[in-house]
Amino acid sequence: MLAPAKPVNEAERVSTLRSMNILDTAPEERFDRLTRLARRLFDVPIALVSLVDTNRQWFKSCQGLCVPETSRDISFCGHAILGDQVLMIPDATNDERFHDNPLVTGDPHIRFYAGCPLRVGNGVKIGTLCLIDSRPRILDAEERDLLRDLASMAEQEIEAFQLATIDELTQVSNRRGFEALAEHALSICKRMNTPASLLFFDLNGFKHINDTWGHAEGDRALVAFAETLRDVLREMDLVGRLGGDEFVALLMGSNAQDGDLIAGRLKEALARRNAEAQRGYDIRYSIGRIEYDPAQHGSIKVLLAEADTAMYRDKQAGRRH
Repeated sequence: MLAPAKPVNEAERVSTLRSMNILDTAPEERFDRLTRLARRLFDVPIALVSLVDTNRQWFKSCQGLCVPETSRDISFCGHAILGDQVLMIPDATNDERFHDNPLVTGDPHIRFYAGCPLRVGNGVKIGTLCLIDSRPRILDAEERDLLRDLASMAEQEIEAFQLATIDELTQVSNRRGFEALAEHALSICKRMNTPASLLFFDLNGFKHINDTWGHAEGDRALVAFAETLRDVLREMDLVGRLGGDEFVALLMGSNAQDGDLIAGRLKEALARRNAEAQRGYDIRYSIGRIEYDPAQHGSIKVLLAEADTAMYRDKQAGRRH
């Protein structure tokens, strides 16, 4: 076994990682969503967001592995951050660096590993998004590109610790965070030739809630709507608050019919919540739904603009959801 060498910028790298205050923090859905998606897309038992500290690799998100960290000396990710491209090990038993590694000879019996380095603002590599399997395999060029896309999404989430990409009130992505993540998500859908739909929401009568019951109650209404969105949507979907009373959801792998079904479930869930809350008012919304077409929607901004227009048509028609 060969322990990974230290990068030439090791002191800067570790200083940057620790300045982010992300090590040893609690699990977060935004990272767990990515590793669950990686497991599903690549059909592997283990997917990790691994951060390489001085003497350990610590897992910000860990799907399929029951330990929060391992020694850096036996880590595959310690090797991955030495390069700029995806590090792929088709069969660890045939690689001199890993053949007698305790993670290979014992649990989890690693055979296949693929790790894409994660970079932050100053370009240093603080860890990886990695895939692990107990059987040998190879990623083709398209699959490696897909792993890089997922790693870019992980980088966006990591930089949320330094950049304001999360809406403080509702704890979903704000406009900046949503647009950054959604661009990568659409790139994945385009590459895999899978559908996607965007739902655009505007709360009806929100000004009346603020004027009648006060802004604190208006904030509670926004939080309740965001919570309902998260409860109804799936693990791979992206949710954002664009500002004010406008929310969006990008449904990956969903065509127009799927989008309508999810919108129907949201309507039912919000109706139940309204009935249970007995606030003196109901949370209602107008909605615009647009199916992603790579030929027409060159960016998430174009898709948002079209969905916004569809939402206003719904509002002008007087529909109440």
